[in-house]
Amino acid sequence: MRCFQNIAKLIKSKRVGHTKNYSQSELSHLLGYKNGQFISNVERALCNIPLKMLRRVSEILDIPAEDLKMAILKDQESTLNRYLYGPAKRRNDDNIVDTDDIRDENEDGNIHQLDEHKKRKLEHDKDNEGDDEDRDDFYKKDVA
Repeated sequence: MRCFQNIAKLIKSKRVGHTKNYSQSELSHLLGYKNGQFISNVERALCNIPLKMLRRVSEILDIPAEDLKMAILKDQESTLNRYLYGPAKRRNDDNIVDTDDIRDENEDGNIHQLDEHKKRKLEHDKDNEGDDEDRDDFYKKDVA
């Protein structure tokens, strides 16, 4: 699972704090997306800003390029750590720390509220670790 938490926080804070007070839909349209849902997806950390849009986002929201770069690099590092050290591990500075499940923390160390689907998925995956057949059934039920 890729991490987009840092870019999500940055985009949301800059959009909400901007003098023009853009709505998610307005910002999506300014970036050329017909679907006004795009920025909502970014702010919920479901996806990243495409590389070709970074300069435009920087210009519209007055975000220094270095801030965008750092947020993306932090997310990339978090993603790599999850893949390299496994889903039950988080890398914190130079230490590897066990966690009960994959949860993202904000800068204060508080755990983000997970939506119901993510909660059910984490609980199910934790209870049925290694049981791929049950996991497939779970996802089929959730989609239906």
